[in-house]
Amino acid sequence: MNIKSRLILMNFMQFFIWGAWLLTIGHYWFDNKLGTATQFSAIFSTMGFSAILMPALTGIIADKYINAEKLYGILHIIGAAVLFCIPMVKNPVEFFWVMLLNMFCYMPTLSLSITVAYNALKGESKDVIKAYPPIRTWGTIGFIAALWTVSLTKNESSPNQFYIASAVALALGLYSFTLPKCLPQLNKIEKKSITDLLGLNAFRLFRTPKFAIFFTFSMLLGAALQLTNAYGDVFLGDFKNVPAYQDTIAVKYPAIIMSISQASETLFILAIPFFLRKLGIKYVMLISMLAWVLRFGLFAFGNPADGLWMIILSCIIYGMAFDFFNISGSLFVETQSDPKIRASAQGLFMMMVNGVGALFGSFASGIIIDKFFTLADHQSKNWQGIWLTFAAYALVIAIIFPFAFRYKHNKELSGATNHA
Repeated sequence: MNIKSRLILMNFMQFFIWGAWLLTIGHYWFDNKLGTATQFSAIFSTMGFSAILMPALTGIIADKYINAEKLYGILHIIGAAVLFCIPMVKNPVEFFWVMLLNMFCYMPTLSLSITVAYNALKGESKDVIKAYPPIRTWGTIGFIAALWTVSLTKNESSPNQFYIASAVALALGLYSFTLPKCLPQLNKIEKKSITDLLGLNAFRLFRTPKFAIFFTFSMLLGAALQLTNAYGDVFLGDFKNVPAYQDTIAVKYPAIIMSISQASETLFILAIPFFLRKLGIKYVMLISMLAWVLRFGLFAFGNPADGLWMIILSCIIYGMAFDFFNISGSLFVETQSDPKIRASAQGLFMMMVNGVGALFGSFASGIIIDKFFTLADHQSKNWQGIWLTFAAYALVIAIIFPFAFRYKHNKELSGATNHA
């Protein structure tokens, strides 16, 4: 098997693990009556905590002490054991700590998988810019495959979703030890301070108004991403309590419907260079914000029967909402930050989105849903009110953004986009 095929398999399993439970854990939580929306938001916030703490720490370890592919494998093996134990936990507080341990193992593997892949491709004298994106696409395919597996086997409310993820995590952990060696580099190159390794030098970008505003809106949009991940599948699953919708495909297989969102990502990625050249980063990000308004608004009025088209359209629009912000945002950081701190700046961008933004979105949404949109039986929810509130949140951000972010389109970003 050539190196591209081996890395495709690695990426497929990497995101299969996440896809097996990320969008269906809410279904599992509420159907099994494990706790409230506020408690569930705390469970979902574990991704934010781990995104802030773990990637930098494991980066230091891989840079100085242990091969990256070995650390990658060890984390997946430990993660497999933790995933296997999750169904045994019923207490919300204990569930939080077990899930936090799981995310401490999983989140750093996202960046480690890139490190391992780049090292392997360079070792084979491959052009990383050309070779890696098609390989990474198989990660999205793995995520979709996991959703379909869990949905078609009717395990969206079952603990089996964690057992499936655990089995694949164990397989990937063992497989990782067969990948090309990715040796520690810190002792072979210039010494770096802890400040450099943790990416803290990138925080100086907050002194620049355009970056301070950009990172603030990155955090706010990161919160929107958590809302759709946490509650999308739960929303569709709740229609099973309405007799008229019980036999619809969307209710029987909600994860399959939600997988349209991931499929749309691969299509909108291809459209980003065109829109960036024509409109520039400011208006591409504005389009993303308006797409989030549509994403939530269509959910508010959709249903699994005659309103299924709205749910499907919402899932298609997700690709625009997600990609136009994440990829164009990373290109903005790449072209506008000092070359000496670009890696740190990218880390800061991801921390604001997947760390701080995730925490804000998780905690705020749980409190709001429990306080204003959970009905008297403490189980049913006013989903239309929930989605309209989220849509209003995204609309306020979209209205403020073009006035706050005073950045003019320039050819430098377009050129970078043509390269990317």
